[in-house]
Amino acid sequence: MCNQTHSSPPRRIFIDKQSPKAFHALLQVSEAVRATVSEAGLDRTTVELINVRVSQLNGCAYCLDLHTRAALRTGESPQRLGILSAWRDTGLFAPPERAALALAEATTDPANATAQASAYEAARQVLSEDQISAAIWVAVTINAFNRVSIMSKHPVPPAHDK
Repeated sequence: MCNQTHSSPPRRIFIDKQSPKAFHALLQVSEAVRATVSEAGLDRTTVELINVRVSQLNGCAYCLDLHTRAALRTGESPQRLGILSAWRDTGLFAPPERAALALAEATTDPANATAQASAYEAARQVLSEDQISAAIWVAVTINAFNRVSIMSKHPVPPAHDK
């Protein structure tokens, strides 16, 4: 008979709670990005598509839950959200959305210079420079929030909207 004790894995530190000043600064960045998005005329649905796509790439369950709900509130369809990971393989996304998604993916994988060049080239065809900048800032910000939630192991609360 083995006398090993089985303990649960150690609880993660919620770094947003542990270091509130740093998290508050990230929230301030998010507010500045929201203003940048508004000034650039990038629509809220595109912003939420970026948030969901980047969260898919990073595997952030908490942010996927949060931003999927936000996307639905903007009027995004369940169909498009369901196939978002394969957006390149459908005709369901408009050219500006496709450009923003490509920029978001290139921002999330910054070591892929080929993807960056391709994303910029496509974006310049359909987005203004302000919109390109705003889309990249959205991706930069959600990447940061993903890392906070992933490293903190933020739990996904059960949905009560059935």
